[in-house]
Amino acid sequence: MLNNILIDRRTCLKGIGVALALPFLETMGWADSGKQKAYKPPVRLGFMYMPHGVIMDQFWPADAASFLTTLPPALESLRSVINQCLMIKGISGVPIAPFNGAPHALELSTWLTATLPDADTRNKINIAISADQIAANYVGSFTSLASLELATMPQTHKENQEGLNEGYYSHCSFRSPTQAVPAEINPRSVMNRLFNKTDQNGTPHKASPADALDRSMLDLVIGGAKDLRKTLPQTDQHKLDEYLDSVRSVERRIAAIEYRQKEAALEKAGVSTSKRNASDSPPIEIKIPLGDKRSEYMEVMCDLNVLAFQTDTTRVSTYIGSTPNGVSYPELGFNDEHHSQTHHNNNPEKVDKVEKITAFNIAQFAYMVKKMASLREGNGTLLDNCIMMWGSGLEDGNKHTRANLPFIIAGRGGGAIKTGRFLSDVQGNQGDLLTTLLACAGVPLDRPIGIATKQIKEMMNV
Repeated sequence: MLNNILIDRRTCLKGIGVALALPFLETMGWADSGKQKAYKPPVRLGFMYMPHGVIMDQFWPADAASFLTTLPPALESLRSVINQCLMIKGISGVPIAPFNGAPHALELSTWLTATLPDADTRNKINIAISADQIAANYVGSFTSLASLELATMPQTHKENQEGLNEGYYSHCSFRSPTQAVPAEINPRSVMNRLFNKTDQNGTPHKASPADALDRSMLDLVIGGAKDLRKTLPQTDQHKLDEYLDSVRSVERRIAAIEYRQKEAALEKAGVSTSKRNASDSPPIEIKIPLGDKRSEYMEVMCDLNVLAFQTDTTRVSTYIGSTPNGVSYPELGFNDEHHSQTHHNNNPEKVDKVEKITAFNIAQFAYMVKKMASLREGNGTLLDNCIMMWGSGLEDGNKHTRANLPFIIAGRGGGAIKTGRFLSDVQGNQGDLLTTLLACAGVPLDRPIGIATKQIKEMMNV
């Protein structure tokens, strides 16, 4: 019997054959040569983005006093976890002069940098390291992945605004001032990366019959998990069961999405899947395209983000829910592009569509936050040990204003953030917000981020 398991990180990271990361268990501790330390989960930091701003009177709560009971329509999906959220009104964006003609190139690229691109080299990436990568540089050595970058759409948008490099339109993460970090849009590739089914360069291992979609990755490790389960107390057995069930669920959902996409591709090509011969070549690999059901797609990506945090595979993530232009939401009953509807000029029909798009995107964020809140960790939940920021790089897509950017913060950051509040008149900018969030996550800074001049003390649990 292992009544007091002490597992050091070097041992945890050694994989023999097939390895599967585990959630934090109460019987585990941070090992330090035989000394048992009090277990304190690490703080994780995540950012989720939506372009084009919001309809302001449908987004901001009426007042601070009624925040927990009376929610605006856009926030209704967060009702069950609103006491674990913090709303902040009064955060301004980076002034974009001399790039006044490039609002969409700058709404995403300045979101986590709080910095304008270099005006003299505008046709090349030259901006600043982003807040997520600053955090990754500090905590990344403790995890197998320094950071995880996700997106719903390919990062290939091109538009010539003020001669700025196309990378500014679709990237929020910058490893250095001159290096944008690409995001992964394929859930299967994310799963492979999280669970070491690719090599160190990200190349998938050669497929074998055991890699078929209908064979769960867990089948390779379930025997070991059962052996481990016998040694654990009841609370940890329950946590391990929940975790393995969640991994299996994500695996099945990814396989189902891929299967439907392959079937659809064959049907489109005029091949009836029911009449294909057994000797025919298997369908080619189809990555999940833009036309798939967006809510299901985004929920799978959110689940992968949760798994990455739960297993301490990474402590820093970004998720670009969509990018400027070219995005439509047929799931909501209309095919109009998001960008075109934001230029509504107070047309009620267009305003209504923007409101629905905003509520939809916040609902995906709420899905992830609720999942985190349902997972026990330490003396609380996974969400208790996270700082999750949802927001946009524009205040109002109709006028491209940036004076009052929409932000939602979920999670207490291990106790550093006081949630359940609406701060209705904060005076600060997005650099101040990012600087504060990194401080709450325990990331030391040698200088403020971008245009920041201070930390926003009202956010902190002091």
